[in-house]
Amino acid sequence: MIEGVADGASGVARFAGGPLADDPARRRATAVGGYSTTAVLSSLIGVTTAAWQVGVLRSLAWAARGIRGPSRNALLADIAPPSAYGRAYGFERAMDNLGAIGGPLLAIGLVALVGVRKAILISFIPGALAAGAILVAIRLAPKLAQREHRPIKVQVRPVLRGRLGPLMFGITAFELANVAATLLILRTTELIAPGHDYSRTAVLLYAGYNLAATLIAVPAGQLTDRRGATIVLVLGAVMFTAAFAGFAFARASIPLLALLFVLAGVGIGVGETAQSAAVAAFAPAELRGSAFGLVAAVQAFANLAASVVAGALWRAVSPEAAFLYLAGWSILAAIAFAVSMRARG
Repeated sequence: MIEGVADGASGVARFAGGPLADDPARRRATAVGGYSTTAVLSSLIGVTTAAWQVGVLRSLAWAARGIRGPSRNALLADIAPPSAYGRAYGFERAMDNLGAIGGPLLAIGLVALVGVRKAILISFIPGALAAGAILVAIRLAPKLAQREHRPIKVQVRPVLRGRLGPLMFGITAFELANVAATLLILRTTELIAPGHDYSRTAVLLYAGYNLAATLIAVPAGQLTDRRGATIVLVLGAVMFTAAFAGFAFARASIPLLALLFVLAGVGIGVGETAQSAAVAAFAPAELRGSAFGLVAAVQAFANLAASVVAGALWRAVSPEAAFLYLAGWSILAAIAFAVSMRARG
């Protein structure tokens, strides 16, 4: 319940953070404040004495994490030249995924050395370093001209009427297929270790998923800069389709399952990179924050829907039905991206 509430708070905050990020001055303050607040609130979980306290701090921390996202992405677009948007967001995605691999490993070592509570308190340090990195990024950003602040206003229709609008159906379909990786681990465990709650092999394969997403992000960004974001989005959706169709029909073959995890990791690494680059390139500069906020909110709630519906299909029908459902959304995403690319061409 705590994780569900926190994820919901993050999704709402991402959308709300969009209008804040439309103003260049405000987006800088929001980015620094969001990273700092997340670091403080997350580390304070180490001194809690009741579950409700954890829930409050986790939800507030994830709300701060959500609200900073559009500002960080818009700030990155301020710093990087348009010809390098793909590489910039690919590098950001690669570092994010690398943190997802290294963070838990570091936490395991810290817990063994100092215990759970102190390890959570120590997590303030990397959080503070992240806030410091944003301050450095602001120094590298173009100097702001003297002008009035823009009003805080939710702007969805102007974003959808622009060049980004035709891509939104494809992005939504892609995210409705972007199920939590837990489902991939459960499917693998069911195939190679039936009757067990989890398999060490499945967890190792999940590490391969994260590694694939990390390694592909920068090359995907380079391809985005050369060929455009839309063709890269098509490739990501095709990778998702192959992975989920494979999980639907796979048998207890570790090499095959490893390949499917890699395909899914490549799909998410390629897709996330191209989506961010597309927003930066296609959204009007004055609405870039709102565009990032809208896409981030779609990602959050579509991902939640993907996991809920696929999990329900797994229990009510079969695992095969769940993964075919995800493959269906992936196919629709690939078609939508291809149609958008053709219309733009």
